[in-house]
Amino acid sequence: MAIGSKELAPAELDTFEDSRLLEELRKAKEELFNLRFQSATGQLESHGRLRAVKRDISRIYTIIRERELGIRATPAPVEAPAKATKKSKKAAEAEAPAADAEEAK
Repeated sequence: MAIGSKELAPAELDTFEDSRLLEELRKAKEELFNLRFQSATGQLESHGRLRAVKRDISRIYTIIRERELGIRATPAPVEAPAKATKKSKKAAEAEAPAADAEEAK
């Protein structure tokens, strides 16, 4: 990818869920609005950033449309394992000997 955000590479966008894609699209559109406003007022320093943000928006729209058409697979939601707290560890240790005693009967 020659131009665009490094965070929004097509390979990385494939791993995003639909809700995250829409959030990234919203952010990119907001940034494009701000860049256009800066350009109109003569405050824009990096004109290449306009092109990069437009390409990011197009890239996101392409992935969303490909998912709608079934060309690109939607990633499976990743569920984070529940972290055990100190209380639950102690409770599990206390229950384990009681369960072993019941099995021995």
